[in-house]
Amino acid sequence: MKKTIVTLMLLTTTVVMNAQTIFGKWENRDEDTGKVDSVIEVYEKDGKAYAKIVEISNKDRQNAVCDKCTDDRKDQKILGMDILTGLSKDDDEWSGGEILDPKKGKIYSCFIKLKGKDKLKVRGYIGAALFGRTVYWHRKK
Repeated sequence: MKKTIVTLMLLTTTVVMNAQTIFGKWENRDEDTGKVDSVIEVYEKDGKAYAKIVEISNKDRQNAVCDKCTDDRKDQKILGMDILTGLSKDDDEWSGGEILDPKKGKIYSCFIKLKGKDKLKVRGYIGAALFGRTVYWHRKK
């Protein structure tokens, strides 16, 4: 009985702690329709946050490449591509990295911050954070 209780407590603690992290899979939704257009996995490498596209909803875009990219991702498949690179934790947000918009091939400075356990604020900008765009990713269930 003790083992069962301890196991349940550990499982509950793990689930609660995991829900309070930026890491995991997130749904990016089309701003006009609200439908999920891709799933992005945020992961940690060498103490920094990165994210890659792991699912694309539109079957016609499964093999799409970043033809507008100007860096080493030019003409690389978007599915599996890192779009968020090198963010460092700074209090309750992650910043100091970059985000790629693969549809436009543009790279922006960015920061991300949890807004509740299932919503992630992603802000891309040029120069100062005041001049940019915010999107919200929703935790994949």
